[in-house]
Amino acid sequence: MDLPSHDAWEPSEPLAEVSLVRPYTLTSGRTESRVDLPLEAPIRTLQSAPPPEWPSSDVRARILSLGTASPSVAEIAARLTLPLGVARVLIGDLVTQGYLRVDATLGETASADERRDLIGRTLRGLRAL
Repeated sequence: MDLPSHDAWEPSEPLAEVSLVRPYTLTSGRTESRVDLPLEAPIRTLQSAPPPEWPSSDVRARILSLGTASPSVAEIAARLTLPLGVARVLIGDLVTQGYLRVDATLGETASADERRDLIGRTLRGLRAL
């Protein structure tokens, strides 16, 4: 009986780098944001903010990078594979520090297309969690 070669046991794609940091250590155990952040709220990075001094691999820098496309809170959590509560606290911190802005969600005057788009984006973000 022939055993597979060593190469046959190797994954076909490299494994994603696993973070050894527990998510709630990123927030010092805080679970509440200082800012009201609905799941569907669009987040935008402010260009006028002082340049951060974090490495590009820092989760805060990654949130700022994503914020240029105006994703929702749920989308940011999903893309960074963070628990929603952790993402809310970190985003809230960045808002109070002047790095991000929370845009208003849809008001009473929103069209049906705008509402459908928002619902679709929110659902995609939640499914990715």
